[in-house]
Amino acid sequence: MSAVISHPLSVLPVPASRATQEPAWVRWLLISIALGWLGLFLFIPLAAIFTEALRKGLEVYWASLVDPDALSAIKLTLIATVIAVPANLVFGIAAAWAIAKFEFRGKQLLLTLIDLPFAVSPVIAGLIYVLLFGAQGWFGEWLQAHDVKIIFAVPGIVLATIFVTFPFVARELIPLMQAQGTEEEEAAVTMGASGWQTLWRVTLPNVKWGLLYGVILCNARAMGEFGAVSVVSGHIRGMTNTLPLHVEILYNEYNFAAAFAAASLLAGLALVTLALKSAVEWKTGAELRARNEETSNEH
Repeated sequence: MSAVISHPLSVLPVPASRATQEPAWVRWLLISIALGWLGLFLFIPLAAIFTEALRKGLEVYWASLVDPDALSAIKLTLIATVIAVPANLVFGIAAAWAIAKFEFRGKQLLLTLIDLPFAVSPVIAGLIYVLLFGAQGWFGEWLQAHDVKIIFAVPGIVLATIFVTFPFVARELIPLMQAQGTEEEEAAVTMGASGWQTLWRVTLPNVKWGLLYGVILCNARAMGEFGAVSVVSGHIRGMTNTLPLHVEILYNEYNFAAAFAAASLLAGLALVTLALKSAVEWKTGAELRARNEETSNEH
């Protein structure tokens, strides 16, 4: 009898008995379709990006990356990511702990709000911030009177990035914490541990790989976000262009070598993210298998 765990990091291998009885040609056909689909929509585009980026040689490629506008875009992308990811990490842990470990009024509403960025177009998210903080927005007059710039400035980009990425950590942790229950935390409290001690020594160690998984996805989305950032940035070269916006501007100017050079950085990030994601999944699966074996031996 096989056990099935719903969380993507917790999929256990199918036991020796076959889960399905389809003939071999059906399995090979499905595998071929999957590989063909991945090749057409993933591997070939990635290969094309790096091929076009290096078409004119390493000298042109490097010159495109060290261009002042490119360096400014890279710097701004890193700034937004360095702020957004830790902020969403703190929010994700707090929200997941509250939802998984406590019962309170408005719990379902909180879950719905966490999923809001998945349902709302990033462009709409950017327009929301323009409505709030733009020159004609709700707080625009006050911001102008106090010489505070949010829209068409770094704060607006950071806010937009935080909005579109805040579900990732929470959504990875919530099912893990719910599956673990509250027994270990209750035991720690009974032994005299404080809330912070319980969080750091019991809860977080149990979800460390899911936490890392969420941070990896959050980081990748933050660095690659286009829609919301495009609305609030103003596309000011050397000031409010992130790397994805820089790629768009170069491509629209028919500067293909520089555009693909910048795009290769984002493609490289995607590959690194995929490798880290696979490593986390493998490590999590190994720990789960070891834990299940210990449980089986005890029984």
